[in-house]
Amino acid sequence: MTEPTAASPGRALSGTTVVCLASLGPVPYATMLLGDLGASVIRVDRADRPGGVTGLRLEDDPRTRGHRGIGIDLRQSSGRELLASLLTRADVFLEGMRPGAAERLGLGPDDLLAADPRLVYGRATGWGQTGPRALRAGHDINYAGLAGGLYPVGPADRPPYPPLNMLADFGGGGTFLALGVLAALLQRGSTGRGQVVDAAMVDGVASLTAMMQGMVAAGLWSDRRGDNLLDGSAPFYRAYETSDRHFVAVGALEPQFYADLLDGLGLVAEEWPQQDSERWPALEEELARIFGSRTRAEWQSVFDGRDACVTPVLSLAEAAASEELRARETFVDWRGVPQPAPAPRLSASPPVDLPRSGWCSHTDQVLAELGHSAPEIAELRERKVVA
Repeated sequence: MTEPTAASPGRALSGTTVVCLASLGPVPYATMLLGDLGASVIRVDRADRPGGVTGLRLEDDPRTRGHRGIGIDLRQSSGRELLASLLTRADVFLEGMRPGAAERLGLGPDDLLAADPRLVYGRATGWGQTGPRALRAGHDINYAGLAGGLYPVGPADRPPYPPLNMLADFGGGGTFLALGVLAALLQRGSTGRGQVVDAAMVDGVASLTAMMQGMVAAGLWSDRRGDNLLDGSAPFYRAYETSDRHFVAVGALEPQFYADLLDGLGLVAEEWPQQDSERWPALEEELARIFGSRTRAEWQSVFDGRDACVTPVLSLAEAAASEELRARETFVDWRGVPQPAPAPRLSASPPVDLPRSGWCSHTDQVLAELGHSAPEIAELRERKVVA
């Protein structure tokens, strides 16, 4: 693992500068992805206090790796002037406020694209810039719920389980925002003009359900939770508890994998035909009994080397410490914090060890780069324009 800066030559987004307003959910995840690819990320923090609802400090958050944080009070005209100066060096601007909030600060797309037509302006919201809920509050569970991504998750006799905040915040929000930014940068290379990337989490979650929506339309997916091939109804595609109160994941969908599963469990294939759904409840009971008779480690030993699609279910801490995942460097220790390594991997752009940034941790450095002297920075701080 090398240790050049985020903007080192040879990395995919070297020379690209991203300025973002500090926010929750999708924007910091998108900037982590862009920073991992080599972009230089400058985060504009609130000047009065750090934001957030999880209690995780910025300097402990892997999503801030490679960022530089500068505190600016955007309610003051002097603060907005500083941001405008910062944006003269930017390729991308990202914000995650409710619709209309950026416009009220004079930071909307019309304002910024008029000043710099090459700017890529990315905005992330829950409900989108338009629509009946555009100005309403919400969180991951709400966006996923309305888009159809929450209902299928969980057992049939219980309410749907919130899939952490990975589905809307990070999957439907941050990942789609980063994808849109990359597409806009690519198109700018041929047109010379930037554009607005409108990433709504409800839209992104809906996109993630594309295959299931196709299966519903084709009559291959029941609109009932726990009644389908991939939602826990099939006994050969679900998790089972082991004797030591851990779990294994079984994903033996294809016939050859299913046959290997039964062989590993000592079951006779002829007695358990895979597609006889009337026998699925009995098969589930039998698999639960068998998997419950040994520890997770014992089952891992049984199925190592087999193509039965049986794997241990690891906790977050166990995954980060996994020797198997460490061998591939799926997880790494950067600056003393175990975290997922950059993904996907690019052959000419190896991952680098990027420091994480705390609240307003680079204010003086960034302002100096903009040409402000130490006395000028002190005067801005005295007036609480910066922090």
